[in-house]
Amino acid sequence: MSRLYKYALLSALYFAQGLPFGFFVQALPVLLREQGLSLSAIGGTYFLALPWALKFLWAPFVDAHHVPGGRGHRYRGWILAMQLCAALLMVACGQLDPQRHLPAVLACVLLTNLFAATQDIATDALCVRLLNHEERGVGNGIQVAGYRVGMITGGGAILIAYPTIGWRWSFLLMAGLLALSTTLLWRDLPADDETPAVDEKERTQAFDWWRFIRREGMPHWLLLLVLFKAPDAFATGMVRPLMVDVGFSLDDIGWLMGGFGFVTALLGALFGGWLAGRWGRVPTVLSMGALQVLALCSYIPPAWLGGAFVEAPYFAFALSVDHFFGGAATAAVFTMMMDRAAPATAGSDYTIQASVVVLATGTFSAAAGVSADVLGHTGHIVLGTAVSTLGLLYVAHSLRQQKDRQGDRP
Repeated sequence: MSRLYKYALLSALYFAQGLPFGFFVQALPVLLREQGLSLSAIGGTYFLALPWALKFLWAPFVDAHHVPGGRGHRYRGWILAMQLCAALLMVACGQLDPQRHLPAVLACVLLTNLFAATQDIATDALCVRLLNHEERGVGNGIQVAGYRVGMITGGGAILIAYPTIGWRWSFLLMAGLLALSTTLLWRDLPADDETPAVDEKERTQAFDWWRFIRREGMPHWLLLLVLFKAPDAFATGMVRPLMVDVGFSLDDIGWLMGGFGFVTALLGALFGGWLAGRWGRVPTVLSMGALQVLALCSYIPPAWLGGAFVEAPYFAFALSVDHFFGGAATAAVFTMMMDRAAPATAGSDYTIQASVVVLATGTFSAAAGVSADVLGHTGHIVLGTAVSTLGLLYVAHSLRQQKDRQGDRP
């Protein structure tokens, strides 16, 4: 299988995950704020992403079982089935009136996240087993870029089109894009016996979570993931409601997110993945993480000073640096996570790491709404930047010690 096809396939699959999630995380909070919901209530909607945090519970089942339609590869069937379910649910959600049937809409959000999270288990496992060590840096750049492009499409481009096409056609458009993203899967993938050798007994046995956690340095590694990702989620959790509160229209927010956010997230993820492969995992994570923390400071002036800082040019700058360095740091961290996944239990090993990240970032994102209500936007962003700085300093100290002991490669 050519390297180009691998990258194209992963781009399409991760785009399909990011598309509905981007709408629910980026566009839906804006729509809810316009309808008058409090910041605390909007923050609470982040708990609808709970399946992303709990997916480790059923990841061993995905690793061990085939779904019809896999045609020689266990993960193909899972991916196709989950994307079909998500597309059908998008169609159903589009028929609901969000003002009259808000609980049903939120239930659809929860179920869509369940299907997307299960698809993610299979896609991550496929990625671990298809990419060799040298390909993983760029591969994870492609992964983050595809996912962020999907998020920007769902959260930015859909917002731009929303005043024209409305609720129903927004969901039909997303359903069509989900279906289209599966086309590359119809080409034959390597059968299971053509991918790296695995211990079938190890794959099919009940997964021992303590076995994974007891690996040398693993509890500390999971702590580092939380400290690196969660504070940033806390600091940026109320950026979109901030844009609404300072006077940006849906169209303005859509253009800023879908334009500057799209381009810079794509470039940042590709740059971070490439840099991780060339420069090394640890130096890339630390340097991009430091620049990501500095980027958070760009949100302080519009919240505190107003004036020219709440104009579109300044927000274009702030969103650009945030998305670029955030994408670069995430691609490098995901590469390190992939290095710690064993081929035999690729879905489970990678998923438990991702679940820890999602649980932590979701909790901190929900807390962001309460923090912004109590401290105001300015106080919240200052607090988030301070917490992010402290977390990065600890991560830097720990990774430097680890690199000195065993080198950059796990």
